[in-house]
Amino acid sequence: MINRKAYLENVKRIVIKVGTSTLTHSTGLLNLNRIEKLVRQISDIHNRGIEVILVSSGAIGAGIGKLGLKEKPKTIPQKQAAAAVGQGILLHMYEKLFSEYGKIAAQILLTREDVSHRTRFLNARNTFFALLEQGVIPIVNENDAISIDEIKFGDNDTLSAMVASIAEADLLILLTDIDGLYDSNPNTNPDAKLIRFVEDITEEIEGCAGDSGSKLGTGGMITKINAAKIATYSGSSMVIVDGSTPNILNEILNGSEVGTLFKGKTHPLQARKHWMAFSANTNGHIIVDEGAEEALIQNHKSLLPKGILFANGSFEQGDVVAILNTSNQVIAHGISNYNSDDIELIKGLDSHDIEDKLGYKTYDVIIHADNMSIF
Repeated sequence: MINRKAYLENVKRIVIKVGTSTLTHSTGLLNLNRIEKLVRQISDIHNRGIEVILVSSGAIGAGIGKLGLKEKPKTIPQKQAAAAVGQGILLHMYEKLFSEYGKIAAQILLTREDVSHRTRFLNARNTFFALLEQGVIPIVNENDAISIDEIKFGDNDTLSAMVASIAEADLLILLTDIDGLYDSNPNTNPDAKLIRFVEDITEEIEGCAGDSGSKLGTGGMITKINAAKIATYSGSSMVIVDGSTPNILNEILNGSEVGTLFKGKTHPLQARKHWMAFSANTNGHIIVDEGAEEALIQNHKSLLPKGILFANGSFEQGDVVAILNTSNQVIAHGISNYNSDDIELIKGLDSHDIEDKLGYKTYDVIIHADNMSIF
């Protein structure tokens, strides 16, 4: 256990994610009283000199109310239509409430593609920094009006963790409908214990997540653990708390032992390697033998053609690919120096034989250690 007050006293930039279950009534319509209290808390935190980014659900809920729908849309086009109507309503509501406290809000809509593409990722990063420098509170949501499954984050837990990484936040706060991570399902086990502090996300911690959490919204507890991995590997700490608790944001920043705190890595991944590990889409994968696996993980070596067994999928030079071991476990992501067809031809060979086989050689290694992120 750590001293939370001391640990969090130097937090200067936070990302707050508020979920559907916190923002809406059971009818699916917006809970205006809760939204008002949330804006008041955020404005107060901002007055303390802490930069805030809000990742907010609720666009579809706002659209449901405006369109007079009797239930939540089920098909993707219906959801997109509700989101298109609701997005403007939600932002207008936030702008109105924040302006009452003298705050400026701005909207940023993202898709998975925006962070998987390196240039767009960097553009998003620069936008966040420019807004925060101007004292603006960015309000982020997935671009549900145009997103399809292939380019969706899938849940705002993942989106908020990506935002924390992009914006180099010190802390990510997930406001949800459960007061933290339990060692078993508190709904079925009255003896379930709340885990206050997580230093490392082990298999045991992941096991707890698989047996507990909310069924509301799109993200259960397992998505929150995955978000914690993304956030903590970028150096951000993360807290899961019950968003309905009065003044909960100030309670967290004042060091109260509320919810579950996940400790950010002391030596986080470099921004580029974090992008490779968690943001970039992989266009194929390379399976390596046990010797190569040990060289990559234990000795942080580059990947040589000698240790490659197969190259699957179709990818080009410069694409990010997944590296798998013989048990089909992903052990790393990296930027390939050769395309998939060429790797199939030179797999198992020594580096000095590459030119004889291909008629050219641009690199001695398939993936350089500097362009690789180990899991």
